[in-house]
Amino acid sequence: MSNPASGLPIGRSLIYLIVAGVAWGTAGAAASLIFEVSDLGPLALSFWRCLGGLALLLVVLALRPRRPAVPAEPRGRRLLRIVGNGVGLTVFQGAYFAAVEATGLAVGTVVTLGAGPVLIAVGARLTMGERLGRGGLVAVAASLAGLAVLVLGGDAATVRPAGVALALLSAAGYATITLLTRWLGRDGGATDPLATSAWAFGIGAVGLLPMAAAEGFVPHTVQTVQVVALLVYVAAIPTALAYGLYFAGAAVVRAATVSVIMLLEPVSAAVIAVVVFRERLTATTVLGTLMLLAAVVGLAFAEARGAAHARRRAAVPA
Repeated sequence: MSNPASGLPIGRSLIYLIVAGVAWGTAGAAASLIFEVSDLGPLALSFWRCLGGLALLLVVLALRPRRPAVPAEPRGRRLLRIVGNGVGLTVFQGAYFAAVEATGLAVGTVVTLGAGPVLIAVGARLTMGERLGRGGLVAVAASLAGLAVLVLGGDAATVRPAGVALALLSAAGYATITLLTRWLGRDGGATDPLATSAWAFGIGAVGLLPMAAAEGFVPHTVQTVQVVALLVYVAAIPTALAYGLYFAGAAVVRAATVSVIMLLEPVSAAVIAVVVFRERLTATTVLGTLMLLAAVVGLAFAEARGAAHARRRAAVPA
């Protein structure tokens, strides 16, 4: 079944979101390697991530074949899409790194990613009338429990109110991006996801510029080639590619389902930590990962069943 606004099948949209979530998880590993061999700060890294993603997408947009002409999106909607996604991305990234600095990686991550699905589910219900149903609510609850087990299990986490507030602000930025993309997509306003990503990265780079300048743009390191290669990877895979897929899939799939699928990010990060960095595989890591994967699979099947039901209902003559 295809979304009438974008023409993208539900199944392909789910695959796009899964690939995006896994790709986002590799960004943390790449960032850890950069921090190990250089003095580049997290906000400066976010700035280069946005700027590099923008540069790559501009090249792709310039080189790709000309697309068939489509009706122009109304100026007001286009401005809302550009500014909303750009500001949301800036708040999401900037507030998250500030939360990590204020209250630690574990608490900052679990509050940001844990609050995201809740804010999105409530926002989707209030603004678009989307209902999760009993199964969906169980899946969201399981995903939040799995995230808490995965991130907080075994760590001596310190909760600081200022850090929690920043993490909630970050979650609000992420929720804004998801809800806006879904609302415009279901209302017939779907547009080029690559162009949407490029605009978001451009605004994000401008928003992060003063904070990155305060940290220092240029990393000091003796392993320049490795740092540059990692920065290129971060700009290409978990940024340009992943956000392009995310904006395409999020316009079609229910907002709450999108938010849970994106929890594949900490799952893939945990797998990389065990496989690549040889971190110890603990019982809490296994349990949290399995709970998150179960929630993602459950909601993906529910989304596919809902699309099939809608297709059968549409095929019945009135």
